[in-house]
Amino acid sequence: MQVSKRFLALLEQQLAQFADRPDLRALVVYLALPGANGKPSLVPIGQWPTNLALPSGDEDPALTPLGEARRWLALRDGQLLLGALRVDADRWPWPEPLTLRLEATALCLTEALRLDHEQQRLGQELARRDDQLKLLVHQLRNPLAALRTFGQLLRRRLDGDPGNRDLVDHLLAEQGQINRYVEAIDQLADTPLLLATDASNPPLLLPPSLGEASGQSLTSSLMPLLQRAVATAALQGRPWQAPDNIPAWQGDGGAVTEIVANLLENAFRYSAAGGAVGLHCQSGSPISICVWDEGPEIPAAERDHIFEKGVRGSTGQHRDGSGLGLALALDLAQRLGGDLRLICPPRAVDAALPSQGNAFRLTLPSQP
Repeated sequence: MQVSKRFLALLEQQLAQFADRPDLRALVVYLALPGANGKPSLVPIGQWPTNLALPSGDEDPALTPLGEARRWLALRDGQLLLGALRVDADRWPWPEPLTLRLEATALCLTEALRLDHEQQRLGQELARRDDQLKLLVHQLRNPLAALRTFGQLLRRRLDGDPGNRDLVDHLLAEQGQINRYVEAIDQLADTPLLLATDASNPPLLLPPSLGEASGQSLTSSLMPLLQRAVATAALQGRPWQAPDNIPAWQGDGGAVTEIVANLLENAFRYSAAGGAVGLHCQSGSPISICVWDEGPEIPAAERDHIFEKGVRGSTGQHRDGSGLGLALALDLAQRLGGDLRLICPPRAVDAALPSQGNAFRLTLPSQP
């Protein structure tokens, strides 16, 4: 494994600081590489003075001792030999100030070399995973295209059967949504990595390709989710309560869709079997969209942490999940200029809602 240009720049700076030591004749840094015989091979990668001529590889006669004038400082990461610093001086032992400086330089180069190797290893692993991801995305497109083709053929055969034709339309709409996710995944490898402004809590936002920057009405955003909720409630044998009205609002419909979809998925997955689930909307300023269920309630001690990444409530531990849905929903809500809160019981939102259960209330500014 070779070293990066950044490491070589650091190496040059570290060695140049010894220009004020007339008792030093030469400093040479070697990189340890695996040899054919199982032993490490030392390859020179930097020297001081810079005009010092160096042979390459095992031909370097500097690897042989030179009396008391030459000493070696190993660059080790635990038991792993990363390299070596060769010191040619006019005398031995070295003066204490020189010893301290050389040891500090060897420590600095060891840590920099370790980090350089780790960065290269992680870069290679990331490149390998990107290649695998692109391959999987490529393979996903074929069955998705086939599903759309079969769905369109089935829709033609259902002329005169509007009920079943609507089901096929819903299937085609969901297939289109999956296609959007696949395209977003495909673009991730081409998106430059950015440092988070807050390393302790970086934002958990969707790729830009899933946003709807142009204005989209709340009705068009929520209607496919309401149709999906009706079907889910029917399959689970539980009551479903749709909103009486949907407020007039336009904005990033893609973000609103993702928020409400996550809330509805959680409600149907984690609430008690047979318990009602519903969506409640209120106009005004702010606009309110509330997904509620009939319990069991999330314990009071957990409510302040339920929106943190990777955190799952104790009432849902027996179910599969990643603990990312609520964290994503909160970040998206705040990006829209709104908020997301857990309210227990749902009746605290509106007197017509159940007196037992959980309500996740999304608020949106009336003028996005």
